[in-house]
Amino acid sequence: MSSNNLTVSYAPHIRDRMTTSRIMLDVIIALIPSFIVAVVVFGPRSVLVTGVCAAACVACEWAYEKILNRKNTVKDMSAVLTGILLAFNLPVTIPLWQAVFGCFVAIILVKQIFGGLGKNFANPAITARIVMFLAFPITMSTWVVPFDAITGPTPLAYLLKGEIDAMPGTMDLFLGVHGGCLGETSDLALLIGGVYLLARRVITWHAPVTFIATVLALSAVTGTYPVYQIFSGGLFLGAIFMATDYVTTPLTRSGRAIFGIGAGLITVLIRLYGSYPEGVSFGILIMNMIVPYINKITMSKPLGGIKP
Repeated sequence: MSSNNLTVSYAPHIRDRMTTSRIMLDVIIALIPSFIVAVVVFGPRSVLVTGVCAAACVACEWAYEKILNRKNTVKDMSAVLTGILLAFNLPVTIPLWQAVFGCFVAIILVKQIFGGLGKNFANPAITARIVMFLAFPITMSTWVVPFDAITGPTPLAYLLKGEIDAMPGTMDLFLGVHGGCLGETSDLALLIGGVYLLARRVITWHAPVTFIATVLALSAVTGTYPVYQIFSGGLFLGAIFMATDYVTTPLTRSGRAIFGIGAGLITVLIRLYGSYPEGVSFGILIMNMIVPYINKITMSKPLGGIKP
């Protein structure tokens, strides 16, 4: 072979068609079934909250990068996805200005201030939800009864109080006909989205399955209604769409399994022994913080590499 046929270039040397914007679009498509259920169950304000959050996240990202004269990244659709995920973690009754505040926290304080997509240490939507929960505990805990204008407890609140007789039926829990955050109630819709992402090879099964299985197993061991525990709250939303985030979760398959087990353990501990009825967001955020250590112990050493 002639040396004229050789090309010298920097890595990466192998490329495919899966771009950041394509991945973000796939995740957005996977969230459509949950969005449809939210509109049916909670009404047209679901559209307003989701639209405001998506627009506010895009505006925050564009403005921050414009002010600092950075390359505009709005077209990668990561800000749109963050806005949708944040909206799905909010009550449909949330005041819009509070939702915009959450978008500011997610995009500016969690994502951009650390350097933008790929450099944030925690999931922006999850972190913003926790900040909002601490800042606005009343409005973040006001839940609408499906197909009605009145408010009422969520299934997890019934579980925390031990009011099992007041719980919705298992099928209602699975389909999403109960109170809760805008996009978390329908496990069926979330599973449909998860299957789509698996088929598209956007995510792997390791974190979602171990996350949900850990909650199921520990709830069974402690005798705390395991089926109710997995079908209530934001477990499926968190496991499928946030515990699989490329940036803030482990790089290896074994690491993702460890991440899921750890998040599941923290979720159950908070649900059973904490003052909050839900622990999914805290479980994911805490595990986000130890991802570098998980990567360190699970990544294989390159041939000839020096042990760190």
